[in-house]
Amino acid sequence: MLVLTALFLLGSLFLCGRVEAQSTTHEMLKQAALQWKGSLTCDKWDCNCTFNRQRGCCCGANDLYQVEEDTFMRIKYLWHDISTLNSRMQALTAGVKVSFKATIDPSIAVTILGSTERCFGPFNTNVPIPYGIVSLNDGMGYNPSLGVFTAPCAGVYVFSFTVYSSVEENARLYHKVQLMFNGKPTASVWENNREDGEDSATQVVVLELQRGDQVYAELTSGRKLCKYLEYNIFTGYILYPLNYE
Repeated sequence: MLVLTALFLLGSLFLCGRVEAQSTTHEMLKQAALQWKGSLTCDKWDCNCTFNRQRGCCCGANDLYQVEEDTFMRIKYLWHDISTLNSRMQALTAGVKVSFKATIDPSIAVTILGSTERCFGPFNTNVPIPYGIVSLNDGMGYNPSLGVFTAPCAGVYVFSFTVYSSVEENARLYHKVQLMFNGKPTASVWENNREDGEDSATQVVVLELQRGDQVYAELTSGRKLCKYLEYNIFTGYILYPLNYE
């Protein structure tokens, strides 16, 4: 303990002494520590590590360096895992860009006999709606001539359709549009009243499609869509592809 006391006293002199004597004092402390043969008390607050690790002066430095090394390795492995996941996602979704947006071309409307209304319909059977004005068709899955979307790949898709119709004063709103999935209805929008002259509504549907599955909107028999047909919109996009490998 006398040696430790002497080291502390020398340390005090080292801190308070003249600037030009600091290097000599430091060398004396270093030599005294190196020549010491016994065990040294080393708590976290001790400062005898200067001669072993120049980056720090306390015995807790070694623990700190270990934590630093462990943290670096964990970050390294984490970055590797993230990079691997990103590569897998890129491989899964590369080239899978499927989306479309189309509206009804107002020119398909015809004047109904006995009125001035120009409407699409009514028909004596259900008719697929040909949304002929296409503003987006990534993946070329949508056919504007038929109004039918055909899935180019298996995946989960989101579809929406907005139905709008406007009739003359005291006329009857009478329409029903339904979303068809492989020939079967999955959602619909309808109106059947004389209380208002116009109406609009939107449906959003999430469907799991296999390659070649078809989705389209159809106007049901006896119903009609009138005036501002361009407000009728049909959209869809792939939410994520399905990989069955």
